[in-house]
Amino acid sequence: MAASFIPGATAIGAMYADGVVLAADRRASYGTFILSKNVRKVFRVTDTIGLTSAGMISDTQTILREAKYGANMFRLQTNREMNAKALAKLISNILFSNRLAPLLTQIIVGGFDKGEKSIIVMDALGSIIEDKYAAAGSGSELSLGILEATYKDDMSYEDVKSLILRTVRSALERDSASGNGIDMLFISKGKTWEEFSPV
Repeated sequence: MAASFIPGATAIGAMYADGVVLAADRRASYGTFILSKNVRKVFRVTDTIGLTSAGMISDTQTILREAKYGANMFRLQTNREMNAKALAKLISNILFSNRLAPLLTQIIVGGFDKGEKSIIVMDALGSIIEDKYAAAGSGSELSLGILEATYKDDMSYEDVKSLILRTVRSALERDSASGNGIDMLFISKGKTWEEFSPV
């Protein structure tokens, strides 16, 4: 990834006691121009895996199509579901294979399967970094400051939701490339659901 390229958006992933949460704003911008105020950047790949992204929407959509295809083929060939680490490796290979003409996006994969929680962040060249929480995009510096200071292991659903909303809202206040609401995807044991906050 070019050092000067920072994808416009704020995307966050974090573990909590019952699973993982992925969140992102809805603004799509190109430089100082706002292209759309209603872009989804949080996606369900399977019932146990999701991803969120910051960067070019077309590149994210390309990766999402490949990720869903790979997860479906894995299920059909092995009769079991792919886990988040395997999906992250698949996406990493896609990103690295395009390194000469990079897909301009940063991806966070989150999953909860058989008691194993995963948050994995990747850059445009496919580097894989696992952590308990991660942030991507132009709002990531502001977000990581709050996450570093406030995140605790095994937070409750209410606590992690409050932290995610506070973190993204803080980024929206200072980052002009982020805004227009917050989408959240929660993945827990036997349950996956989405929520939206307008501010």
